[in-house]
Amino acid sequence: MDPCTVCAHTRLRQNPYIDGKVTRTISIQEAPLELWAAATAGQGPRYLRIVGFIERAIADGRLRPGDRVPPQRQLAGLLDIDLTTVTRAYAEAQARQLIHARGAYGTFVSSPKVELAPIIDLGMNIPPPPGQVDLGELLKQCVGQVLTHTDANALMTYHPSGGSKADRVAGTLWLAPMLGKVDPRLVATCPGAQSALTGLILSLTQPGDGIAVEPLVYPGVLSAAHQLGRHVVTVACDEHGMLPDALIRACREQGAKVIYLNSTLQNPTAHTMPAQRRRDIAMAARECNVHVIEDDPYWRLAHNAPPPIAHSAPERVHYVSTLSKCLAPGLRTAYVVSPDESMQSRFLSALHAITLMAAPLTAAVTTQWMHDGTAFQLLEEVKAESQARLRLAEHLLARRDQTWPTTGIHVWYTLPEPWTARHLMRAARAEGLAVTASDAFSASGEEVRAIRLSLGGARERARLTQGLQKLAAVLERGEEEAGRIVV
Repeated sequence: MDPCTVCAHTRLRQNPYIDGKVTRTISIQEAPLELWAAATAGQGPRYLRIVGFIERAIADGRLRPGDRVPPQRQLAGLLDIDLTTVTRAYAEAQARQLIHARGAYGTFVSSPKVELAPIIDLGMNIPPPPGQVDLGELLKQCVGQVLTHTDANALMTYHPSGGSKADRVAGTLWLAPMLGKVDPRLVATCPGAQSALTGLILSLTQPGDGIAVEPLVYPGVLSAAHQLGRHVVTVACDEHGMLPDALIRACREQGAKVIYLNSTLQNPTAHTMPAQRRRDIAMAARECNVHVIEDDPYWRLAHNAPPPIAHSAPERVHYVSTLSKCLAPGLRTAYVVSPDESMQSRFLSALHAITLMAAPLTAAVTTQWMHDGTAFQLLEEVKAESQARLRLAEHLLARRDQTWPTTGIHVWYTLPEPWTARHLMRAARAEGLAVTASDAFSASGEEVRAIRLSLGGARERARLTQGLQKLAAVLERGEEEAGRIVV
């Protein structure tokens, strides 16, 4: 006979746990099973309906911290659905920190987590933490390995600009899927993409020269151009990206001496330039005899991205690939592939003037991870988590007129009327959300009715869910909210 006592909400079960000769008894709370009968009501994928039900039941008190949720097979039978659907729902609920497993005792509703940071960051474009990997433990192991095989004193002194031979060879491993076989002598290891882009602008242009950019562009390029006394030349685009004819006019008539492009999962639009347009841009650059800075931080996150422009014009494309958007910004590592050794020498001279060198310890960690495969393991984890977050955002913010990328870490979210980007940013800030308005990316300063949503800044998926739900609520308030904040 099962020694259970049934109450209105709670069932207390005597659960013996043998530990040597000591028998412990714990009390387990269980919500009535009939509560779960409506868990698949609504629209959308069934597993997400179950997750939504758990969220609502926690919010309204029907499920309380410590309640045990039904075993997966039991819930699948009750709802007459596949066991795999329940398994997927519970996995997503655990990722959002709604429930947690306690071994043989079952799965329980989690206590609400106290957040120290008041702002949910949907503005900083960084990759999410790798889902199934303990980064702290990996770093400890890696630093230990590095110090075992390397003289610590050598890591604490000056190193050549562009990195050691081992660092450059490691770079070729990272670059191989994009560029094929790369001569390590043409690879430079840099302390992040921003310093690399600044060094390239310094080495390829003179004060007063123009840089051809798309109308919406990575803000770091706008900042570097301004600080270095260069001006940006906005080149018209269509649905495939920068227009070759408009690019030629910009070079011949407006003084553009170098072209800047982010060809894959463009920041901020998440648009990927098709292969033919890449070839057309390469031909236009040749016709105008100008160089191309191809900033490609998201290629390794993309699915079946076309070959970089560097494939079509290797003699004039300076290719930049940073780890900040695919692995972690704290690694401060980017690789630059120059067309030839002469151009690389000019670039390294400029880089030396800016940052001297990449930090030897972080470069050594990156190199170790490239050679032992850890970097590629982390990449797969980041890709999986990024795709899960994109699906979550699409589910919570779905609109018929919104285009969603299938990969990447950011979304260009067009706003319904009457919202403007600035008004929405202020309204979101009032709700504890940080988003980035379109004018931050505008080469001309013109505001577009859109914001960039970055999905990696919230450390936990549960925190991201909370932020996206808040944003959805702000958007639903629509005209009344937009009018209220215009004061």
